[in-house]
Amino acid sequence: MDINRSSGILLHITSLPNRYGVGDLGPTAYEFVNFLVHTKQQYWQVLPLVPVGYGYSPYASPSTFAGNPLFISPDLLLEQGYLHNEDLADLPEFPEDRVDFERVLPFKFTLLERAFDLFDLHAPAEEKHQFDAFCKTNQDWLEDYALFAVLKFVHEGKEWTQWDPALMCRDQHAMNEAAKKHARGILMQKFWQYLFDKQWLSLKGYCEERGIKIIGDLPIYVAHDSADVWANRELFQLDADGMQTVVAGVPPDYFSETGQRWGNPIYRWDLMQENQFSWWIRRFASILKQVDIIRLDHFRGFEAYWEVPATEETAVKGKWVKGPNAALFKTLEQKMGSLPIIAENLGFITPEVVALMEAFHFPGMAILQFAFDGDTDSEFLPHNYPSNIIAYTGTHDNDTVNGWWFNNTSTQDAASIERSRQFARAYMLIQDESSGVHWTMIRTLMASVANLVVTPLQDILGLGSEGRMNTPGTVGDPNWAWRFSSSMLTEDAIEQFKELTALFGRAPEPYR
Repeated sequence: MDINRSSGILLHITSLPNRYGVGDLGPTAYEFVNFLVHTKQQYWQVLPLVPVGYGYSPYASPSTFAGNPLFISPDLLLEQGYLHNEDLADLPEFPEDRVDFERVLPFKFTLLERAFDLFDLHAPAEEKHQFDAFCKTNQDWLEDYALFAVLKFVHEGKEWTQWDPALMCRDQHAMNEAAKKHARGILMQKFWQYLFDKQWLSLKGYCEERGIKIIGDLPIYVAHDSADVWANRELFQLDADGMQTVVAGVPPDYFSETGQRWGNPIYRWDLMQENQFSWWIRRFASILKQVDIIRLDHFRGFEAYWEVPATEETAVKGKWVKGPNAALFKTLEQKMGSLPIIAENLGFITPEVVALMEAFHFPGMAILQFAFDGDTDSEFLPHNYPSNIIAYTGTHDNDTVNGWWFNNTSTQDAASIERSRQFARAYMLIQDESSGVHWTMIRTLMASVANLVVTPLQDILGLGSEGRMNTPGTVGDPNWAWRFSSSMLTEDAIEQFKELTALFGRAPEPYR
């Protein structure tokens, strides 16, 4: 995949400001696109657009195909007549700097239920025809997801392995009866997906008209408690009761001394290959309707993955197992053409993983925060970059630049941390840390040969650890909750970022 010299910003939808407690696809999303255009950016990177799951993580979703109903904009529903002014009167006072999921979820779903009622009662025939067409086009995943979502509610949030046995095992008679009994709830779930799809594609079209491409995120694994696993048990390594026999994770690394036991079920790659990877073809086709480029999370797992016995509490006693390797990507290319993939190649990367990336021309990633733990031959140091790479100050799993610099929580000892800082000071000519380490690091990447530089908005704002999006290996607040307010975007920060983008040849037009 070829990317011209350019830059972009990493910001998830939940982090956008508004009065509804969580970012959505309404007016502030369009304002953010305008901000991208104003600062000469060409890419907007987001996290997975799916419904959140355990710990409110978009990486533990109940569906890899569905969109997150929380992203549906009440303002746009008001314009469409699916909410009335009185529905949005006397709104709760939500915090501006974070998502209070415990309060936001019931609030938003009450609004969405109201929208469905108004749609059901008053939608014009043409709108209902469009809705029916959407359901038909997406029925291969939508039917299972809508029923799964309703049954999970009926079973008070319990995992599907704890449901009524007939429904857990997808007995056809029990499924038919449930579909009849809960027909309205199922239709409402489908309607919410229709709304998400309509609002998202409208925003994506707005981006396209203004030269902004969207980088989406596709996790390698899906959650065990998901419609994907419930509806496709044969594709995963499960026992007769639907429980995992082995789970996914990564070995001990920079982030954790005991590794990360993600707990996701592991694929039956042998069976998937026999089926010509049909499930993966559907998955890629689905996300490519939503985004222009896919950041393929944990890419090394396609060459070999860390398999942990389900009985283990940590990821220490896992083992490497060979993945589908080139067979998957060859099949995808045969069916879909050249794949617009960024390979998330962080962690322990072998020559075999590098060869797989090179075979399909997938650019990898470089994280500047990782550059100073080693020596001058570190692949994360800008002077060692190839041009075909995506460079970041940090990702959603890193602390902010200022948080990393001033509040280092690395697993290294104090002496090693200080050595890394001295190395960084010398490499980036940092003399006055109070003047903004974040701008020094952004400038360092902008000046590099990396074709694409992506900066988390938190680093442009110069935030500390309070702006961190996620801490790997932890669950719950404050993960996934950070939001910004419009007042944070000062004129000085906006103009400085715009100037750096243009100065180093990353703007759509020449500097002067």
